[in-house]
Amino acid sequence: MNRQQLLDLYFMEARSKLIDLAAFLDRIDRGEGSADFRFDAFKRALGELAKGEPQRAKNVLLSLSDPTTEPIERSPGKGAVGAYPNTEAK
Repeated sequence: MNRQQLLDLYFMEARSKLIDLAAFLDRIDRGEGSADFRFDAFKRALGELAKGEPQRAKNVLLSLSDPTTEPIERSPGKGAVGAYPNTEAK
């Protein structure tokens, strides 16, 4: 498909998701207290989008993923949290 066809097919869905992200950020801004590592990871992932480089989806996923290769002895919780608690910016 060419770009026009892709826009015709996917623009409204992407527009909706973009508005959802803006609403999420507005809610975080209005919330009290401090955010945790997930919000830092989220902002890094947004930065990957802003770079405009190829493979944005891969880079966003990697920015949220655990880069370690060694298994941990015991899980700190029962479920996934969606971001790696990395204190260093990637």
